[in-house]
Amino acid sequence: MWIKSLATVLMLTTPAAAEPLVVFAAASLKGPLDQLAGPDVTISYAGSGTLARQIQQGAPADVVILANTVWMDVLAEADRIDVATRRTILSNRLVLVSADPAEVELTPAALREKLASGRMAIGRINSVPAGIYGKAALSTLGLWEIAAPHLAEVDNVRAALILAARGEVPLALVYASDAQASDAVHIVAAFPPKAHPVIRYEAAQIAGGEDASAFLAQFDDPSIFVEAGFLPPPVP
Repeated sequence: MWIKSLATVLMLTTPAAAEPLVVFAAASLKGPLDQLAGPDVTISYAGSGTLARQIQQGAPADVVILANTVWMDVLAEADRIDVATRRTILSNRLVLVSADPAEVELTPAALREKLASGRMAIGRINSVPAGIYGKAALSTLGLWEIAAPHLAEVDNVRAALILAARGEVPLALVYASDAQASDAVHIVAAFPPKAHPVIRYEAAQIAGGEDASAFLAQFDDPSIFVEAGFLPPPVP
């Protein structure tokens, strides 16, 4: 009898295990963010547009990390984030990758020849940040009319990378960090940074979510991400 009583006391006095911190993060962060997070953090990866819409609709999360300031603006306007915690944590570069190591010039003739009857994998140009930045870069360089009929739009930048790695498309437009994450692709062209808006990864705590200050403070040192091909946050 006393054993049951003791068990009851222990159940009442032992604190419940803390719930894991839930993070919604841009798909391109997978890898280094997994290393940074630790066992007490649960991460859901997807395209930034998809994540923003889920949070708008009330999906339970404590932190959101997006690869585009516009989507973070949407969440701020909807009062879904604690704007006092919003910060730019990283940047990146845009590249073209292929399973074929031959370099590709960023000219209409070279792009037309490389694509021929094939496709260029790219994040959705109206919602996925890599696709939004990619369309801007292609337009600036006078390549949009060549590329547009050949696009294979996908839900996130890692899906574009996979298509190129499998040889299912001759080219994919991805971040430099994505290219570094795969041994099956080669960077065949790099876009000039001035060809598109500055790539900004932003993080913020969800309004009403668990305190995430300790987690967000880890981004003060971006070295783990720089090693994975990202860039430090841009200078204001």
